Amino acid sequence: MTPRRSLGGWAWLVLTGLLAGFLSGLFGVGGGILIVPALVYLVRLDTRLAAGTSLLAILPSAVVGVLTYAIGGNVDLLLAALLAVGAIFGAPIGSWLLEKISKRTLQWSFIAFIGVVIVSLFLVVPSRDAAVHIDVVGGVLLVFLGLCTGVLSGLLGIGGGVVVVPMLVVLFGSSDLLAKGSSLLMMIPTALSGTISNLRRKNVDVGAGLAVGGAACLTTSLGGLSAAAISPSLANILLAAFLVVIAVRMGVDAWPRRSAQ
Repeated sequence: MTPRRSLGGWAWLVLTGLLAGFLSGLFGVGGGILIVPALVYLVRLDTRLAAGTSLLAILPSAVVGVLTYAIGGNVDLLLAALLAVGAIFGAPIGSWLLEKISKRTLQWSFIAFIGVVIVSLFLVVPSRDAAVHIDVVGGVLLVFLGLCTGVLSGLLGIGGGVVVVPMLVVLFGSSDLLAKGSSLLMMIPTALSGTISNLRRKNVDVGAGLAVGGAACLTTSLGGLSAAAISPSLANILLAAFLVVIAVRMGVDAWPRRSAQ
């Protein structure tokens, strides 16, 4: 059942969606890294419910983002499909591993991974004309990248774009715009599958998800157009800064806290 909330609560949902949508279009990410903590701390949803609601909110903005990038020819269907196949298989593995591995250890490991990615982004400036040429080996590697992304998503509740976009640029030589557009397309089946599963478990605040997702649709295209308007080198700098914010937020969450006396 959707809880009743104040006008202020709805305002927070709309503001969260507007910001998440812009970031989604600008960086090719789902926006869950912003949506989940906003739902927890501003709207007071349970963490599990916030994660399920976030997936619903991601869906409409991802569709708008894909359309925005597709108009510019910056979506690769095969690339996104291979990533999605790996992610769909990886997510359940991540959920299973969640009970086997310390979440704090995983968080610090991921922070270290983000550090490596940030350094790499300053060593590789993507070409706007670069495409990913997929052969058998490349296809296998893309599925593996999707698998790793799905595992991390199941373990840490992060969106796939945080991993996929920089890896496509650094390891596969993709244009930054192609990486972002294909990443958003990859998220649609993954988020849809997760949303259906969460709805069956009654783990979604439908009203909140639609409010955030609807607001996000208003700014996703603006984010995508902004990504196309800036230079590849500036895009790398902004993505690196975004990853720093994610690492700091995850570090705060992973930092040991003294138990109440």
